[in-house]
Amino acid sequence: MRIAVLGTGTVGRTIAARLSELGHEVTVGTRDPQTTLARSEVDQMGNQPFSAWASAHPDVAVLSFADAALGAELVVNATNGAAALEVLSQAGEENLAGKVLIDISNPLDFSHGMPPTLFVKDTDSLGEQLQRRFPNVRVVKTLNTLNANLMAHPASLPEPTTVFVSGDNPDAKTIVTSLLHSFGHTDVIDLGGIETARGTEMWLPLWLRLMGALGTAAFNLRIVR
Repeated sequence: MRIAVLGTGTVGRTIAARLSELGHEVTVGTRDPQTTLARSEVDQMGNQPFSAWASAHPDVAVLSFADAALGAELVVNATNGAAALEVLSQAGEENLAGKVLIDISNPLDFSHGMPPTLFVKDTDSLGEQLQRRFPNVRVVKTLNTLNANLMAHPASLPEPTTVFVSGDNPDAKTIVTSLLHSFGHTDVIDLGGIETARGTEMWLPLWLRLMGALGTAAFNLRIVR
């Protein structure tokens, strides 16, 4: 499958690398490909320079948001939640129309320091905002409840855990669930329409505090039933 991953941070790199490993034709979307490829410094998250990452993944092309979305069959939004609407606008509504959009982003607000708060919650969600802004896109919210490594490599935990999908289009959720299974996720719960993304996004404040208490991000929910 031709897949565009929008975002060059930890999540974008991890998901793009995993998809490429699984045999998909992957492009990474960024604002300015030449500037991104010229980065030679470690970023604020401690990631290796993007130029080094790109050299280690020669099968992953780096294109503008619009070009990446245009050539893709499926698009992954792996951006900072605060930038998601802007990035998808740059990708172009006409380039996204009719496609499945996997939304991994979270509405985290760091403007008042750590821990972040949510800039949308309770009666709305970022997933719903994206679906309203791009009504011809089939948005599926998933993977936003665990860290990047576990998104791509769930078997790195000693026991199976649970991930969720939220979206209005059943066929889109079937496609995404199949992709999640290929990553190694064995327990995928369909929560319902895109409005159910409110629940998974509001898990983040507790997730952040658990990370602080446990001293690691290598954990996830397991729904026992």
